[in-house]
Parts: sequence; C-alpha cells; structure tokens
Amino acid sequence: MNTSLVLLIFGVTAVFISILLFRPDKGLYWRWQQARRLTNRVLREDTLKHIYKSEIKGERCSIESIAGILNIDRNKTAVLLTTLQEDAYLQIIDGQIQLTAQGREVALHIVRAHRLWEHHLAEETGIDEVDWHTQAEYQEHLLTAQELDKLAQQLGNPTYDPHGDPIPTATGELQAHDGQPLSTIPVNQSVRIVHIEDEPEIVYAQLIADGLYPGMIIRVIESSPDRIRFFSNGDEHVLAPILAANISVILLETAVSPEPQDTQPLTQLQPGETAEVVAISPKCRGLERRRFMDLGILRGTQITAEFQSPSNDPVAYRIRGALIALRHEQANLIKIRRAES
Repeated sequence: MNTSLVLLIFGVTAVFISILLFRPDKGLYWRWQQARRLTNRVLREDTLKHIYKSEIKGERCSIESIAGILNIDRNKTAVLLTTLQEDAYLQIIDGQIQLTAQGREVALHIVRAHRLWEHHLAEETGIDEVDWHTQAEYQEHLLTAQELDKLAQQLGNPTYDPHGDPIPTATGELQAHDGQPLSTIPVNQSVRIVHIEDEPEIVYAQLIADGLYPGMIIRVIESSPDRIRFFSNGDEHVLAPILAANISVILLETAVSPEPQDTQPLTQLQPGETAEVVAISPKCRGLERRRFMDLGILRGTQITAEFQSPSNDPVAYRIRGALIALRHEQANLIKIRRAES
C-alpha cells in the first residue's frame, strides 16, 4: 500500500480518536471528568444529608455509619470528612461530627429537593410508589435552588412529602409531624398515621404492600413484644414491633372507627350488584386519582359490576352509562356502600 495513503489513514484515525476523546464538553474524556466530579459531589452531599438526619434524630453519626450509607471504605470516608472539614462544611468537636451553618444549608437543600421530587412523582406522575425514593435520590443532586422554588410553587408549596416527612422551605424552616411510633400505642387507642419511614427500602416496601399510608385511621387491638395488631379499612393488620416502629402516628382525642361498618372495597361487589361510591382511598394519588375522577368515579355515583374476565381480573363495571375495566388493585382503592335491596 502507498506509504502516503497509510499515513493519511493513520492521521485521519488519530484525529477522529482525538475528537472522540477530547471534544470539549462532549468528548469521552470530558464526560468522564464530569461524571467523576458529579460522583464526588454526590458523596459530599450525601454525607452532609446523613449528618443532618442524624442530628434531627438525636443520633450520633460516625465514620462507620457514613461509610455504610455511602457504601465506601473507612479510609475513603476519612479523606472525605477531612475535605469537608477543610471546606468548612462540618466540624469535629470532642470526636462528634457536626454540621456548620454552611453544611446545614447544603444538607437542607438536598433534603428539600428529595422530598419535593417525591411529592412531584406522587401527584403528577403514574410512577409506582416503591420507586419514588430511588428516583428522588438521583434527582436531588441535580435540582438548583431556583428550580426547587419553581417546583414548590407548581405543587402548591406542600409542607409534607408523600411519606409524611416535612419539606423544608427555601429558608430551611420545616413543620415536624409530632408523631410517635405505632409500637408505643396502647390497646384500644385510635390514631392517625402521619409518617411512614421510607428507609430501609425493604421495610418500606413491606409496609406499603400491607396497604398502609399517611392519613389512615387505625385502632390498635393488641400490643405485645411479639406483635402489634390493629384494624383499619375493614382489614386486620399484624406487624412485628420493629416494623411498627417505622410508622409514626398521632393520638385521636375521641375513638374513631377506622371505616364505616357499611362500606367495603369495590372488589367485594359481585356481577349484577350495584353500589354507591363513598370515596376514593387517599392512597390513590396523582394521575390514577385524576383518571378515576375523569371516569366519573365520584362520591354518590352508582356503580354496577357487570362481568369478570376469564381470569377474574380485571372486572368490567358500568358507571354513568359507560363500561370500564378495573384491575383488583385499582378497585380496592374505591370504597362503596351497597345499594339497599
């Protein structure tokens, strides 16, 4: 092959590789650098958030607890803490790690971003509840203060996220829910759930799979070192005390029935039977709630079960002259009162 042609091909290839690697802002090298900077920032911000949450709970955080949260080794954690201390984001007094005013400001921004984004996901999207936390963990590091102010305004400046955690204002103020652990509630006491802890995720997934949500009224019927048993929405629930401790409740001054005795979920309606819609469960939020309302599923509306699919799910219902299909998990969110015969 002609030497000049070989040199030309080599030169073109070298130029192409250089562009691929070092093109400003878009080259692989610059993307790697940006990813590296973002990773370092995420570690710093997650550290400050963890210290803040520990302070709020009255707990003492350590190198070990931070390393566990960040999933990095102790040596890297020690270097990270040293850097944050040098940058005046934290201070270590008598062996205790504490945030400075500057560090607390960053931590509050991350917490605000996380909880506002979860509220956005709950109210404005159809994303599954178990995925809210994971998506917010990523998004919290990307939102600017200006974007958060705009998002808060669009959402109506909410004070709590979907789990009941207080959302800090732009100036760092927050309104605590003042709840106490369900595991401490005496028998025959009516309470309202005000907060469900969303960490660890495996525990949270179990609690929401049990149909629990902030705003739910429950009555404790058994409390022992082995289990907490309570009644709500026509169902009996049993939790281990360690799980019940992740639920915060407030006492109700007077005994309140968790649900009127003559109401039940729509799934109990058999083909040919008619009932009156009493309510849509508060657990139903965002796009799905709006879809129900658009379909005419409103308080006082008559609804009739027409027929089941071969697999018994979904079921066809007639409402306001229209035939709609609802899955069992959707129909469970609709409370009805059977028509008097």
